[in-house]
Amino acid sequence: MTQNKKIQNKMTQNYGFQHFGTMLDCSRNAVMNVKSIKKWIDITCDLGYNTLLLYTEDTYEVDENPYFGYMRGRYSQEELMEIDQYASERGMELIPCIQTLAHLNAIVRWPAYAEHVDTDDILLAGDEAVYQLIDQMFAAISRCFTSRTVNIGMDEAHMIGRGKYYDQHGEHNRYEILLEHLKKVSDIGRKYGFTLIMWSDMFFRLAGGDYYNSEAEINHSVREEIPDNVKLVYWDYYSTQKEHYDRMLAAHKNLKEDTWFAGGLWSWTGMAPHNGFSMNAADAALKSCRENGITNVIMTLWGDNGGECSKFALLPALFYASEIAKGNTDREEIQKKFMEKYGISFEDFMLLDLPGTPGVSADQICNADKYLFYNDCFTGLMNSTLTGDENEEYALCAKKLEQTEKKEPWGYLFETGQALCEFLSIKACLGIKTREVYTSWKQERTKTVNAENVSQKDAEDLNMENQVQETLRSLISDYQMAVEKLEIFYKKYKTQWFTENKPYGFDVQDIRIGGLLTRIRSCQERLQHLYDGEIDVIEELEEQPLDLAGNGKQFTRKPMNFNDWSRTVTANVIA
Repeated sequence: MTQNKKIQNKMTQNYGFQHFGTMLDCSRNAVMNVKSIKKWIDITCDLGYNTLLLYTEDTYEVDENPYFGYMRGRYSQEELMEIDQYASERGMELIPCIQTLAHLNAIVRWPAYAEHVDTDDILLAGDEAVYQLIDQMFAAISRCFTSRTVNIGMDEAHMIGRGKYYDQHGEHNRYEILLEHLKKVSDIGRKYGFTLIMWSDMFFRLAGGDYYNSEAEINHSVREEIPDNVKLVYWDYYSTQKEHYDRMLAAHKNLKEDTWFAGGLWSWTGMAPHNGFSMNAADAALKSCRENGITNVIMTLWGDNGGECSKFALLPALFYASEIAKGNTDREEIQKKFMEKYGISFEDFMLLDLPGTPGVSADQICNADKYLFYNDCFTGLMNSTLTGDENEEYALCAKKLEQTEKKEPWGYLFETGQALCEFLSIKACLGIKTREVYTSWKQERTKTVNAENVSQKDAEDLNMENQVQETLRSLISDYQMAVEKLEIFYKKYKTQWFTENKPYGFDVQDIRIGGLLTRIRSCQERLQHLYDGEIDVIEELEEQPLDLAGNGKQFTRKPMNFNDWSRTVTANVIA
């Protein structure tokens, strides 16, 4: 019996799962380097995980496709074989996780693939060149991975059949388009000896529009049309209610037996992790999986909108999920075991959640660390989410992180988190403070203009004018402090990125953080011109603020998740 089989049998006997693993997103700019992946394998294998999926949309080398993953940090075939061998030697199955329909926005930008796109990031079903490309994908992963299981993606193809396919074929049943495409992909997979797993959401979306509608009526003919070498993966990261998972797993069972389940360790809403929410969701999900006879479970770590968060910052949730899988639900005991294993207290490691949840319950998803980080000081699109206490809250977060013992090898995570909070202790409310100071300055200036001469001003008026000028000068100093704190954070964050990831993708962080730095300096300069009397108006601060939600709705910060950099930084067109 091979070591891999021994590990799998042990997992089945002790945990009730055949596959119990994690999935690392290596497609949203942060492509974890080989050294870090080996470290991840060591950590997860030690905790009892026996499977690792590498989510690579285009970040792997495909022969005869030089633009596939070009300048994106794609893994060479030699790197993948090295990782695969390393995992195999430790009894861990390395499963490729690719895309064969949608989520291919990084390649459709290239003219080499433009003719084979339906719309957006969706490949053109029925196009022979598309199936030639997919065959080449399978040929590449077949050489690099010993596992004969592959995740083929096919999720969130919302506009399938609505673009070039419609132009060529007219209106067509979109279930039929999806199933016909799936059959062709399954035939290619069968050619290379693979069992395919795919995200299940499109079957539910096409039936009722909402993936999480367990009442969606899916025609039984669809079940019969799913190829026998294809299994479904039910992914759900959002609920902490076991009953919700029970209903959805029952709906999946009606569609296809042997459904896999994918939960989430929240690493994809900014720079900070969300261990608290991840643990509560894992509690409900894993209990439901066990009771519903699910034997294949993976915990995903995505990197939406830039891959900003360190995957290693989810160590508490990763550890917690492994204990829940073993049947240990005693949080106090889990925390004690964490301390014994890693030499750092569970509570201290959980402090890495703080930047995303200042003043908010840690078991809720709030990514204030990102949208307040990038919120513009003048246009302030996110100002309506602020309570005015955020600077103090972040100062407290920074103090807590400063007081933690920064033990290796995790010290750099705490240094980055502390620097982030120190910056936000100045920056978070800088926009609303700027509006307040500007309004006061404008009111005093109006009084001055309306007065015939200075002698008409009494001492109280002059004192108020001086106070407003001093407040404006102090505000300009705050901008300088923000610049200095941001430069410190940038250095810490850069160290974190290059410790864990390939350099590709950090260009986006350079552009975003560098743009923020330049913008803060630009705003500071214009405030200085205002103070010096060189200008008498700042147009952005003259406009009445509107709530970003619109239509009478209002965004609130407790909790709030807004993970869109481009819509945070400006109301203007970026791309």
